[in-house]
Amino acid sequence: MDGWALDELIGHYVNYRKLISPKPGLLPESDFQLYAVATRHPRGLARRRRLQPTVWPGVYDVPWGTPTIRLIVLNTIAPHPRNAAWELFSTQHDRIRQGAASYRPRRPGTWDLLYRLYLLHLLEDPSMATTIEEYVRDLRQQFLHSLTPEEQQAVLDQLPPEDVFKHFTPEDVFKHFTPEDVFKRFTPEERLRGLGPDERLRGLGPEELRQLQDYLKMLH
Repeated sequence: MDGWALDELIGHYVNYRKLISPKPGLLPESDFQLYAVATRHPRGLARRRRLQPTVWPGVYDVPWGTPTIRLIVLNTIAPHPRNAAWELFSTQHDRIRQGAASYRPRRPGTWDLLYRLYLLHLLEDPSMATTIEEYVRDLRQQFLHSLTPEEQQAVLDQLPPEDVFKHFTPEDVFKHFTPEDVFKRFTPEERLRGLGPDERLRGLGPEELRQLQDYLKMLH
């Protein structure tokens, strides 16, 4: 955070004020408040004695031209639940953990988005999706591909067999389930459909063979 960044903020403010003001004239300056956020303490501005402390730790007023900018320094704000969202973007691990413990997102998928942003920051991945939905979808795909075979099995064990059979090929099904588990999914009629007489007998289980033998005895 330096003087040039504040100049840029002022430039955006001027353009925005012109854009939304009715013609002719400008909305009053009191309708606007300028905020800047810095992760670390801006030493350059401090040396120039531009920072005016407020009653809140880590929050300063910076007179810059005509307006006054409210500056929030993430690494020095008060450790309080109301600051949890700010602490998530700190560079201090204890503050990040504290923010994560206190933060309560209002929108589903926010945690997935934040996790994705941290990965992008750490890995410097230049390919970024443009919406939260795309972030979440990409993140879930990456998560699925990162699972070990043991973790994949643990996920499958929590799914009803009907869901697995619906979305997997037969080859995939037999990788994760025993033949007995597969056969339980189908009725005897469904198992025997399309088989010849000899194949049908081989396809019957011990209990079904016993029932067939009892039925044949009854006929005789």
